[in-house]
Amino acid sequence: MPSLCTQEQPAMSLPLAYRDEIQALENRIRSERPADVLQFCCDHFARRLAAERAQYLSGTATTPEPNIMSGSAFTSPFAANSNPFGGDGKKTEGGGALLNVVEEDETDTIASPTTPSFGFSNPSAGGFRGPFGGDGSTDGPPSSLRSPPNPDSYPPQYNFGRRTSVSAESLKPNADANDNWSPPHIPKTPDQLARLKKSIEGNFLFSHLDDEQSSQILGALVEKSIPAKDIKVISQGDAGDYFYVVEKGTFNVYVNAGGAVQPGADGLGQHVGTINAGGSFGELALMYNAPRAATVVSAESGCTLWALDRVTFRRILMESTFARRRMYENFLEEVPLLSSLTAYERSKIADALETLKFPAGHTIIKQGDVGTSFFLLEDGECHAYLEKEGQRHQVKHYKKGDFFGELALLNDAPRAASVVSSTEVKVATLGKSAFARLLGPVEGIMRRTEYIKSGVEDVDPLHA
Repeated sequence: MPSLCTQEQPAMSLPLAYRDEIQALENRIRSERPADVLQFCCDHFARRLAAERAQYLSGTATTPEPNIMSGSAFTSPFAANSNPFGGDGKKTEGGGALLNVVEEDETDTIASPTTPSFGFSNPSAGGFRGPFGGDGSTDGPPSSLRSPPNPDSYPPQYNFGRRTSVSAESLKPNADANDNWSPPHIPKTPDQLARLKKSIEGNFLFSHLDDEQSSQILGALVEKSIPAKDIKVISQGDAGDYFYVVEKGTFNVYVNAGGAVQPGADGLGQHVGTINAGGSFGELALMYNAPRAATVVSAESGCTLWALDRVTFRRILMESTFARRRMYENFLEEVPLLSSLTAYERSKIADALETLKFPAGHTIIKQGDVGTSFFLLEDGECHAYLEKEGQRHQVKHYKKGDFFGELALLNDAPRAASVVSSTEVKVATLGKSAFARLLGPVEGIMRRTEYIKSGVEDVDPLHA
């Protein structure tokens, strides 16, 4: 990479302070080779501003080091020799007699568009630390804060007390739909993939993802081993950076009424639950940008977690949910039965729908069975069949936008006919309780619907 400050012209020479900053940034870019250069530079200068402002406010001079970006240990975010952005990467004991809970040493780097830290400890307690002891970030802060700035080396109107700049991903689900973001991909062995698929197969957060999104999630998850008991994974009150899926082991959940972990033997708070294999935690802080609502601690040794960083979580899981909702809203607008509903009513139905796929020839509902779901045909074709006196008769053909299965729910009766897919189909389903709650405004229309040549009096076998 050509130097950012080479071939300087005498008339355009930059002050020494400017050249030092550019050189420091260039050195970091050379060594770390970030994928997102703009975000990397933004994070770099945000850290520099925070460090400079912290030192200015503290008024304490420190001895400058030749390499201002080398690693060092820090303890307080607003004092000399303090690191406001990362931990020291060493295993530490909890404050006071906090149940001897330790934080695991975290040395892995999880790829992310913004290279977020692996997690944070309570900011109010001073200094940010990852839940496993380090921040897990490749772009760490300065090793030691520089001496108080020399006013002569800055522009005359430079405001030393100004607020520091902030950089974060958008909270609007579709704000970055047209950017070139791509999820991180962590290579995995066939054994890891098999274990990971088994771990997430029952998790509701992943149930609505399509094949491409599932593949992205599997590629972005990182395996984390928890070797001992009483290792704190997340702390109540911390900022949320990761979502976790439990593959093996048990974790205890604690909530402190004060909103954060406190010093002392009972600092973790009350034990409110246990998370076993197949469970997950940490999603609420990522979904709502809120502090961690609880502390999660390993209850045994030899536990295994899979971690998903905040950016990937929001981009894949939350945006896919938003896109799915918009797809269903657009689809429901085309269903004649629901034309009388308001946009708000349709949006509530869209949130409750679930997608199912069936191959050609599959019996979706069977005559005589108890009805538990209502179906909207999203794609493909189906036929309804009525069995009478040992004979099977085709009585109805369904295409995109048609619905079936409602009469068994309206009348609390068995299915009056069978519906079989003629092609590969995709249907949106609504459970019985959601059907009664959300489709009340169109229930009368459903009951009044008449079907000609159905072959059955007073009963609609086509909408069994």
